Amino acid sequence: MTARIDHTVTSGTFSLDGETFDVDNNVWVVGDDTECVVIDAPHSVSDILGVVGDRKVKAIVCTHAHDDHVRVAPGLREEVVAPILLHPDDRPLWELTHTDHLWDVDLSDGQEISVAGTMLRVIHTPGHAPGAVCLYAADLGCVFTGDTLFQGGPGATGRSYSDLPTLEESIRTRLFVLPDETVVHTGHGADTTIGEERGRMAKDG
Repeated sequence: MTARIDHTVTSGTFSLDGETFDVDNNVWVVGDDTECVVIDAPHSVSDILGVVGDRKVKAIVCTHAHDDHVRVAPGLREEVVAPILLHPDDRPLWELTHTDHLWDVDLSDGQEISVAGTMLRVIHTPGHAPGAVCLYAADLGCVFTGDTLFQGGPGATGRSYSDLPTLEESIRTRLFVLPDETVVHTGHGADTTIGEERGRMAKDG
């Protein structure tokens, strides 16, 4: 069976540097009727399980370790008995949320995660967070960007562990080399495409 993308939106908060904001997070699930990979674990285990159903979860892949992307990762791990994958450069952020639990497998640039006959290739894109990654699914014509790239431009910077020039360099050198028609599935908000965002950033200078 061909891999497909399922999706839900969960609501909660994001906290960093002493401030807290209400946020809606996208959760992406890539797989078929038998197995899947969950991308990010924001606010609600039950909401994620509602998308997963009775499928075997092969991995919980975190695009970065801000609390609104990893808050329920350990709880989800217990429910589905699957490893949490995170880039090790995000350990300082992870430990702001989880002091007693670590993730299971380090992500690395170029790593490939196989699920339901398709492949997710890890692209390390620091800037929004030191260990931020995107997941490129060439067969599905899309990339899951977490908070690295949104409809409208780069993710937020200006908080601890973030850096705008680094983020812009990551986007230009790691994401804008993908085909224009590649659909961008973001961590928050609507989809866009690589071509649309490349054009927008070029226009904005």
